[in-house]
Amino acid sequence: MFAKVFTASISGYEALPVTVEADKTFGLPSFDLVGLPDASVSESRQRIRMVLNNSGCKPIKGHIVVNLAPADLRKEGSGFDLPILTALLAADEQISSTLIDGYLFVGELGLNGEIKHTKAILPIALMALQLGYKGLVLPKANSKEALVVPGLEVVSFEYIFDLIEAFSGVKPIIPDKPLPEAATEIHNDKNLVDMCTIKGQSAARRAIEIAAAGGHNIILSGPPGSGKTLLAKALPTIMPPLEFTEALEVTRIYSVKGLLKAGSGLIMNRPFRDPHHTISDVALIGGGKTPAPGEVSLAHNGVLFLDELTEFKKSVIEVLREPITSGTVSISRAASTCSFPSRFLLVAAMNPCPCGFLTDPSHECICSAGQIQKYKSKISGPLLDRIDLHISVPRLSPEELVAKPNGESSSSIRQRVIKARAKQKNRNTHFPLMLNAHIPNKLLNDYCELDNDAKTVLLNAARKFSLSARGYDKIIRIARTIADLNEDENIKLPHIAEALQYRTADLFSS
Repeated sequence: MFAKVFTASISGYEALPVTVEADKTFGLPSFDLVGLPDASVSESRQRIRMVLNNSGCKPIKGHIVVNLAPADLRKEGSGFDLPILTALLAADEQISSTLIDGYLFVGELGLNGEIKHTKAILPIALMALQLGYKGLVLPKANSKEALVVPGLEVVSFEYIFDLIEAFSGVKPIIPDKPLPEAATEIHNDKNLVDMCTIKGQSAARRAIEIAAAGGHNIILSGPPGSGKTLLAKALPTIMPPLEFTEALEVTRIYSVKGLLKAGSGLIMNRPFRDPHHTISDVALIGGGKTPAPGEVSLAHNGVLFLDELTEFKKSVIEVLREPITSGTVSISRAASTCSFPSRFLLVAAMNPCPCGFLTDPSHECICSAGQIQKYKSKISGPLLDRIDLHISVPRLSPEELVAKPNGESSSSIRQRVIKARAKQKNRNTHFPLMLNAHIPNKLLNDYCELDNDAKTVLLNAARKFSLSARGYDKIIRIARTIADLNEDENIKLPHIAEALQYRTADLFSS
């Protein structure tokens, strides 16, 4: 008898529909699996044989052929176990072909019949809703992940025997109830710090606030121990929680990467990623034989912190140019091309020279001019031009070291950031989640109106500092954020003057 079951395959960030066709005929026992399966899918034949033996199912006898359509799409991953077994059971009339019709099945099987946690469920759930499937059948451990998609019927099982009882008509098919607490957070082990614990550094604290409010990339330069890493780790604590659409994108990336734990739902806090400087370009940007998201995509809608920027290989950090500009990563292979979102806030930290004391008045720099020049060349001009805020972080004075921290708390600063972002959302009616740092050039004049004094000062600065077109526009965007924090409608002279400080600082001068 012939039967078919719907499932899906992951290609990069997207899920593609796949039909599992099973046919059983009389003949010598055999099991042929066709349709361009990879090794993990081909191995499902052995897993399914053991599941049938260990879960109390009747053995399926005869010649079996399973086809995964479309045949020219490569099928990858262990999520095909459940749909293949379901199609076989329907072909053997152990479950009803009528009851399974319209459902999309996905899940990995254990040899004891357990339906195990499977990655990349969220993009499949979104596809199922978009294409109008009746519902999604999946492992119990993935239920909360699928339930974050509103309007989708989710049916989950822990063991294959429970599924057989439901789809054979012995027991009713009971959809999972939407869970009000179907949201979780990434519990970062990055030791994020509250802003109130940071001593001194009032100028850097102000720059961090501007970066969080407008989504501006920032680079911190200063002697060892001046507080650059602490400032970077405090940044996520002043950023607002993710909105639903942002959270859905972040959760989807982590689902594809397989970083969602069993029982996890929607990720609501902003990611904070700080890869080590030995990272490869593929691990940072994404890719591989089977294209997967890299660190820039795992930091989407959050923070990507590159500590000791000059210690990264130049070829690695140079690949950041495109995602910084476009907010996406496109990975091309011979068979296909896939894209991953990568709209992150870049925070980079570095020393001003190899010994670290070039800008420190209390320590003598021992580096030669050649060493400093070689050190500076590790970061290209085009990359620095793409970083909005250039901040020098001086060493703390002895008085500041012994004094107690007396700065504002992260919760207090976060309220100002939320207000500033609300102004951006109200202003950017066509793109409500677009931050000032990402305003397109064609809309810059509409959203960033300068008064006459501000225009004059900016024009003079452009001449004096030979600003590039990108640098000129970035100063306007930074000033727009400063005006939003000050609750001003138009950009005025003080806003431009402050913005210029963050773009014209020489990070390598003493």
